[in-house]
Amino acid sequence: MTNTLAPVPASTPGTQVDRPPAASRRTAAARSNRVLATFAFPSVIWYIIFTIGPLFAMFFIAFLSWRSLISTPTWAGWGNFTKFFQDERVGTAFRNTGIHMLATMPFQTAGAFMIGYFLSLRLPGHRIFRVVLFIPALISLAQLGTMFTVVLGSTGLVNSLLVSVGLERFQTAWLADTQTAMISLILVTIWSGTGFNAVLFSARLGSIDPDVYAAAELDGANHWQRLWRVAFPISIDYFGVITMLQYLWTLFGTAGMILILTQGGPGQATSTLSWLVYRFAFNDSSKLVGYSQAIGVVLFGLGVIGLGVIRSILRERH
Repeated sequence: MTNTLAPVPASTPGTQVDRPPAASRRTAAARSNRVLATFAFPSVIWYIIFTIGPLFAMFFIAFLSWRSLISTPTWAGWGNFTKFFQDERVGTAFRNTGIHMLATMPFQTAGAFMIGYFLSLRLPGHRIFRVVLFIPALISLAQLGTMFTVVLGSTGLVNSLLVSVGLERFQTAWLADTQTAMISLILVTIWSGTGFNAVLFSARLGSIDPDVYAAAELDGANHWQRLWRVAFPISIDYFGVITMLQYLWTLFGTAGMILILTQGGPGQATSTLSWLVYRFAFNDSSKLVGYSQAIGVVLFGLGVIGLGVIRSILRERH
């Protein structure tokens, strides 16, 4: 007796494996999305409360007449913004902000990029140099201010050095002289930020295939050409990110350094827009909280516009 097996039908091209119906797939996807939304919900609430909330509060307070944090605010409408465009102190701070930014950002972006390129070449001693460049990032803002107050004070290290080499006629109170206070602030900013950015750039440039540089070298490219015609186009998106971060820090983050070093003085010599936000809210006798937040709103607008411009110029184009 022979058993006959039914032939197995051969699969033909185009035959589809049985799949769950479309409705079941949609149900599973919806269930998965609900699970993800459940886990993301606390982060969303945190973001709304601690990011969107303060931002909304800044815009709201900018329309208030609020003399101090313990007084009762009243509605001021557009009065704070009208005052902003008529205040000579704002004009001076705006000019100082522009000077500070134009003087520091080229060193902290293009200069740091060039230093980072040579770090990425891994020349002898590059590890020690990398550590030295990173040291300013390990110093807190309070320590930084104290250190440079000692260095640039009227009896500080710089003046002592000038006396020791017979150049005592060049002595000055560097942070208290209207001619040198902004220059001193610029030099401190460059010293504190350039090395850190250079280390970041070296990490990005170190990921470029060495064969790319080798091919450029065979074509006769020198270091300068390899830097700007090879490394820069490859890492232009990262260059843009560092530039945007540096722009934001220069625009918003200088108030702390100014508070410790010069407090906006002498006179208005080192007063910037970010410093005015702090000064009018906490350090001014009139305590113009609403007015300080109006300046903050303008700063916010400048930040958004600046980021858009930098992003449009320094973006990946391939």
